[in-house]
Amino acid sequence: MSEPPVYSPFFGAMGASAAMVFSALGAAYGTAKSGVGIAAMSVMRPELIMKCIIPVVMAGIIAIYGLVVAVLIAGKLDASSKGYSLYSGFVHFGAGLSVGLSGLAAGFAIGIVGDAGVRGTAQQPRLFVGMILILIFAEVLGLYGLIVAIYLYTKTGNS
Repeated sequence: MSEPPVYSPFFGAMGASAAMVFSALGAAYGTAKSGVGIAAMSVMRPELIMKCIIPVVMAGIIAIYGLVVAVLIAGKLDASSKGYSLYSGFVHFGAGLSVGLSGLAAGFAIGIVGDAGVRGTAQQPRLFVGMILILIFAEVLGLYGLIVAIYLYTKTGNS
């Protein structure tokens, strides 16, 4: 049996990087966009600041999804001479892209909904429940990516 190519771990490392980078970009965008809405809303209704911080918390959770997958992939990453196959590299790359890109999309959705939602809640408090429901549906997009990434991660089977 031949040794795996020397570049096999590159794809695993790129998967771990993609998981962290893209999910952190989504979380950062969601936090920034929602934070701008909170700042604008707090001028009119400062008593709602703590209630309307929920979109920022939800955006931060997206980064945790990427962190979990990146740490899992990095834990299995090894030199090709120690048996890290090209298959493992490709699967880890796919897992990283899965959680990373879905986290990016979820972060964009959370940011846009959070910004509009907290501004709307300042004017009409009954919008709060609707905002939370929409945020949950946006957050679950990142969760779907995490589930697929963990499923892919378990398919490698080495070490």
